[in-house]
Amino acid sequence: MRGLIFLAGSVVGGLALAFLAVMVRPDLIRRDTPVTPSTILAGPRPAEPAPARVTYSAAVQRAAPAVVNVYTARLVTERVAPSSLGELFGGFLPRYRQRIERSLGSGVIVDDAGHIVTNHHVIANADSVRVQLADGRVADAHIVGRDPDTDLAVLKIDLTPLPIAVLGRSDQLKVGDVVLAIGNPVGLSQTVTHGIVSATSRQQLGIAALEDFIQTDAPINFGNSGGALIDSSGALVGINTAIVAKNLGVEGIGFAIPVNMVRGVLSDIIANGRVIRGWIGIVPEDVSNEQAAQYGLSQGGVLIANLYVGSPAQQAGLQPGDLILAIDSVAVRGAQDTLGQIATHKPGAKIAIHGIRAGKEFDVHAQVSERPRNN
Repeated sequence: MRGLIFLAGSVVGGLALAFLAVMVRPDLIRRDTPVTPSTILAGPRPAEPAPARVTYSAAVQRAAPAVVNVYTARLVTERVAPSSLGELFGGFLPRYRQRIERSLGSGVIVDDAGHIVTNHHVIANADSVRVQLADGRVADAHIVGRDPDTDLAVLKIDLTPLPIAVLGRSDQLKVGDVVLAIGNPVGLSQTVTHGIVSATSRQQLGIAALEDFIQTDAPINFGNSGGALIDSSGALVGINTAIVAKNLGVEGIGFAIPVNMVRGVLSDIIANGRVIRGWIGIVPEDVSNEQAAQYGLSQGGVLIANLYVGSPAQQAGLQPGDLILAIDSVAVRGAQDTLGQIATHKPGAKIAIHGIRAGKEFDVHAQVSERPRNN
């Protein structure tokens, strides 16, 4: 009996001690950690490290203040539909009415003088342009210059101080790099979306005359046009410009103009009010090796499908049907690349063209002139 009484007392005492320990230290109750005298004496287990949190907030805070909302308005005059037989059959003068057509987009402040880069299609035909900064300030903007060939335009506002975007290097982008799009989609200012670089140097999309787009799956929506595409450090690497139509059942395909192209357009427009590009007057087409065989040519290249009468190309002796292989000893990669190589030369410069005509190689020199608008 004494043994049983002693054992019962020990059990009750132990339970009481455990109860008091749990009351003081509830962290000891864990499914994977049984409560024993050793756990009580060992003290609390060290806290497990929290998983690393992936965030791009620093990049957004660096870039977003320089992204502005662009609001445009234009006066549209339209004929009123006939409402009577007299109007329908010419018995009365036609009636007209006017309305204000508004649109929205985005832009990026690129210097402390107030220059803003946006898309040309955002401000095309606009009678008035206003911008709203991330801090709420609003200002009228005037158009410094336009470049439809790249779908870029430059605006200017008279406000100080201004947040300025840091220009990055689009030529260093690689497929798989993280990018973020900042803009004003459907009027929701300072919206940020996230994705990766899907491809670089996309051409022949039919968006602009001179194309060299960054492709991304970062969502770009109506109102994002002209906004910033930034890298994970917050540097500007592109100007968002277009998406593939979603009514085609395509998702995650957007395009941005690389910042390296933006730099050249920006400096020319600020200096001259327009972009001065080289032009020789050819209409090029891509020719694959298979197509070249049909022409009786040994390899593919860029075919001169046509050329402008009196153009530098005609004066140099180039003809429709000539196959261009290289310009200034640099192999051409396609029709868009050919136009781009020529465009980089200033008017008055001479370029060396190596090609094939009727199965024989030839070399000519053409003097570059200024590219006419929309040619």
